[in-house]
Amino acid sequence: MPTLLVKNIHTLVTMDEARREILNGALFVRDNVIEEVGTTADLPDTADEVLDLNDRYIVLPGLINTHHHFFQVLTRAVKANGTLFPWLETLYPIWAKMRPNHLFMSAQMAAAELILSGCTTASDHCYVIPNDCSLEDDIKGVQETGLRFHACRGSMSVGEKDGGLPPDSVVNTEDYILKDCQRLIETYHDDSPYSMLRIDLGPCSPFSVSRDLMRESAKLARSYSKVRLHTHLAENQEDIDYSQEHFGLRPGEYLESVGWLQDDCWFAHCVQLNDAEVKLFGEVGAGVSHCPSSNMRLASGAAPIRAMLDNNVRVSIGVDGSASNDSSNLLHEVRQAFLLARVREVAVSGMSDHEALEIATLGGAKVLGRDDLGCLAPGKAADFIAIDTQRPSFVGAHRDPIAATVLCEDDYVDYSFINGKKVVDQGRLTTVDFETLVEKTRQAAIELVA
Repeated sequence: MPTLLVKNIHTLVTMDEARREILNGALFVRDNVIEEVGTTADLPDTADEVLDLNDRYIVLPGLINTHHHFFQVLTRAVKANGTLFPWLETLYPIWAKMRPNHLFMSAQMAAAELILSGCTTASDHCYVIPNDCSLEDDIKGVQETGLRFHACRGSMSVGEKDGGLPPDSVVNTEDYILKDCQRLIETYHDDSPYSMLRIDLGPCSPFSVSRDLMRESAKLARSYSKVRLHTHLAENQEDIDYSQEHFGLRPGEYLESVGWLQDDCWFAHCVQLNDAEVKLFGEVGAGVSHCPSSNMRLASGAAPIRAMLDNNVRVSIGVDGSASNDSSNLLHEVRQAFLLARVREVAVSGMSDHEALEIATLGGAKVLGRDDLGCLAPGKAADFIAIDTQRPSFVGAHRDPIAATVLCEDDYVDYSFINGKKVVDQGRLTTVDFETLVEKTRQAAIELVA
């Protein structure tokens, strides 16, 4: 099996059990798995491939994005001044026109942007699958980029005529949804360690699916190994009002009523959870995908992340759709999470720089149910990124280059390895031609809106 040695690392941020930060660090990788971690002096000095970082790069575990809608790349900066429900009502008719090439190109574009910004694993919640589209279009677009992928088969079954928010043109029957979910799991889901592709199930939201679909999706997911459950929850006050009007329940009560409050579930946003719900999430081991930019953009509010961390809730970072964040940059999202937590709490204790990095790495792995990702230690997947401390944004940051990775808002990483393979080399994507991809995706977006 091929070996890789990364040596003379300025600072190696391991996120291992001891949270070691190793000066003049090194990594030794065999095939796609980390075999040794330590100082350059302590590790082997030869390998099939050697990357000498010349004491100027910080190396971290790859960042993990737990909530996104890749198809929304095609509709950025739409309804800039709308809150969640009016924003969705504007965009649903556009998304209803998507064809397979739109899903493919948007998935590939989002994956490429994520990789360049330090992401090595991502979940895409694809809940609009109209016309002759399929989740396969999403999967194929991502696989060419080299991104480790959790493809979340989203669904909407309650349209306007049944009291839901989405137009009837973008909903499917529940029988079709469940059969397609089963087909995708049995065709693509890989539950083995270091898997590059897993399928999760994601009924979209309380205002777009029935309680029956929530229950049946949970039963289906739990009949397979390591298939997880995901949905939007408590995103803003309108979301809460809908649940109370239609179900007579708060979010925590609703989840209990459909059998979802378990440790195999994670929820996007959770801005409006109350103290009791936060405590309950911590007790059952439920996960949260924190999406700060989207929550600010749609004026949804700031999620109680400090309370979640203090109550042992599994917290991770989500870029969210590129039409409510308008970006797919995960480095930026880590910084936003750090800043927004401090604004909400009006205190620096809202979040530390190390906590921001931890929820973006280990936190994401825990939320996705991955014990093979999230830290740099023997036996873990060889997913890691490197950032040059001598780039302009780090000038003056030599006292604490780790904090600088959060505070100084870089746009891209210099190196990225996913599953032991180099996918970013000196800031350039190695798997697909990025410039050509940008132009093709632009044309797909123009075609869709036209």
